[in-house]
Amino acid sequence: MWKKLGFSRIAPLLVLVLLLPQQRLSAQELRCMVQVVAPGIQGTNREVFETLQTSIMEFMNSQSWTEHVYQNEERIECSIMINIREQIGSDEFKGTLQIQARRPVFNSSYSSPLINFQDQNLHFRYVEFEPLVYNANNMESNLVAILAYYAYVILGYDYDSFSSSGGTPYFRQAQNIVNMSQNARESGWKSFESTRNRYWLVENLLNEHHNPLRNCAYQYHRRGLDLMADKPEEGRAAMISALELLQRVYRQSPNSFALSFFFDAKAEEIQNVFSASPSMEKARVVNVLKEVNPANADKYEALLKDDNRL
Repeated sequence: MWKKLGFSRIAPLLVLVLLLPQQRLSAQELRCMVQVVAPGIQGTNREVFETLQTSIMEFMNSQSWTEHVYQNEERIECSIMINIREQIGSDEFKGTLQIQARRPVFNSSYSSPLINFQDQNLHFRYVEFEPLVYNANNMESNLVAILAYYAYVILGYDYDSFSSSGGTPYFRQAQNIVNMSQNARESGWKSFESTRNRYWLVENLLNEHHNPLRNCAYQYHRRGLDLMADKPEEGRAAMISALELLQRVYRQSPNSFALSFFFDAKAEEIQNVFSASPSMEKARVVNVLKEVNPANADKYEALLKDDNRL
């Protein structure tokens, strides 16, 4: 986190560097917890799912996704939950993938959700004990392509939350995976298949019309949430200003996948942050949220109802 902000906590970390140099050098960018479940699959070797879980965890956590050196405590907290719903033959599977990521909030023990999304297009081949190998120039495995794609999406969202448009290099890496997967027989990669898939997420994020969304992510976290511990009023005001940027995105692209992706992670947090706000502040933020995220309008209206009951 601190490298993303342009400075380091030298004094408290110096002891750790001296005592644990190998740990510092071996730590990668992600701390990803993985769970693979297959409750509906009968009559197969259950150990393959345990092996798959271990392989994915090692792949996500051991790969060097950036050129940066992370301290162990700076690794991005994230999780993957794979629900295998169908087995096709001995080594082919279909299901869903739930991806979550979060980032710490300055001066607090709270972690803010960055991503909370279920990908419905999980379709891959896996032979037990087969190594998962990432080649940036060639996507031979759809499973590896999906995992690498979401690794870069996680990095992009994390970096965007610490610096303005800081995640662009990682969203471009994710887009490169999309481009290499256009001939894949599995779905989830092509523009015509859906309006809520891997193609459209990075297309939106790298489209200049979505720049206000990227700016919102930075202001919401760095100028808003990160101030809440010491200056809650100032932090909430900055968060409202950040959310108002989304009106420009919604008015131009009301069906934006990236916009709904943002609220999949943030709707509950926003409710909690503004639950204790003054009435006028609540009215301002609810007015914005009902426009840009109508799917959760009832949740936001509840903020105003709480005031009416007082």
